[in-house]
Amino acid sequence: MKPGKTIDQLHIGETAEFTKTVTETDIYLYAGITGDFNPAHVNEVYASNTFFKTRIAHGMLVAGFISAALANQLPGPGTIYLKQDLSFRAPVRIGDTITGQVEVLELNVEKNRVRMKTTCTNQEGVVVLAGEALVSPPKAA
Repeated sequence: MKPGKTIDQLHIGETAEFTKTVTETDIYLYAGITGDFNPAHVNEVYASNTFFKTRIAHGMLVAGFISAALANQLPGPGTIYLKQDLSFRAPVRIGDTITGQVEVLELNVEKNRVRMKTTCTNQEGVVVLAGEALVSPPKAA
C-alpha cells in the first residue's frame, strides 16, 4: 500500500472522493456492529410512519464515507483522524449513492495538522452531510 501524503505534499484546495451505494445490508451490518437498532433504520413498518416514510441510513454510517476518503486517499494511509464536526442535512435512503468528499482548507506545518472541508452528497447533488475535520497526515519515513 502506498503511504499517504505528508503535510509538505498537500495543497490547499486539493480534494478526494469516496462513492458508495448504500444497501440494506450496510444498514443492518452497521446496526449490528454499533448496537444502534433505532427502528428508523431497521424497521420498515415503524419507519413508514415517520417523517421520512421509509428507513434511513444511520448518519454515522454515512459519515464513515468521509473517513474512507481521508484514510485511503487524502491525506491517505497513515492519517490520524483527530476531530470531526458534522451537520446532517438530508436523509440517506437505501439505494442512494453517496459521494464523500474531503478538501484541504488549511495546513499547519508546525503542528502537522490539516483542516479539511467534509461533505457527503447524494446522486441528485443534494448535500446530506457537511462539516469539517482535523487530521494529522503521516510523517515522512
